[in-house]
Amino acid sequence: MTRIMGRLTAALTTTAVAGLLFAGSASAHVTVSSTDASQGGYGMLTFRVPNESDTAATTELTVTLPADTPLAHVSAQAKPGWKVSTKTTKLDKPVKAGDFELTEAVTSITWTATDGGIGVGAFDTFAISGGPLPDAETLALPATQTYADGEVVAWDQEATGDEEPEHPAPTLTLAESSGGDHHGTSDSAATDDDGAFDADPIAIAALALAAVALVLSVKNRRRA
Repeated sequence: MTRIMGRLTAALTTTAVAGLLFAGSASAHVTVSSTDASQGGYGMLTFRVPNESDTAATTELTVTLPADTPLAHVSAQAKPGWKVSTKTTKLDKPVKAGDFELTEAVTSITWTATDGGIGVGAFDTFAISGGPLPDAETLALPATQTYADGEVVAWDQEATGDEEPEHPAPTLTLAESSGGDHHGTSDSAATDDDGAFDADPIAIAALALAAVALVLSVKNRRRA
């Protein structure tokens, strides 16, 4: 019985570790989240940027905003150690954004490191605040990540079916409009990313298995 319990403990531990490794690799790309973004409203959108290079720091991030459904108001987070700049583009024809008719709009935001950037094995968050957001279920915001060694990774691929592409574009699911203006979001974006540590079902399952394996291991040792 002790031998069986030992094998079961080892199997559960291996499964838990594999689950944690898979969860980490599955989420190792640029993502966007928000706690207050809704269709037709205003919100703060936070981009989580992990450094995937083994040798070079991330020194630049560019986020592209949609030109077909532009935002009337956009402000970018100011971060120590980074210079932020925006690009405004003249639209081919006037576009309606909520109660506003736009002839030009901010189409990209770039953060450039002035002091080291995102080091190897680290991540950072970057935020924008704005709206009105489009009346759509999702909002794709392609991003470009540049490394100190010159490597450039474009996170701009759309998912097809259930398979996730190698470099998926950061995509935000917008809550349905609850009415009202939602203009209360501060233009001074906070550095704390409430969505940066969203619970991952795979990671939770792996942690649960690890806990079970630990309990079985302790009981097995006591019996021995």
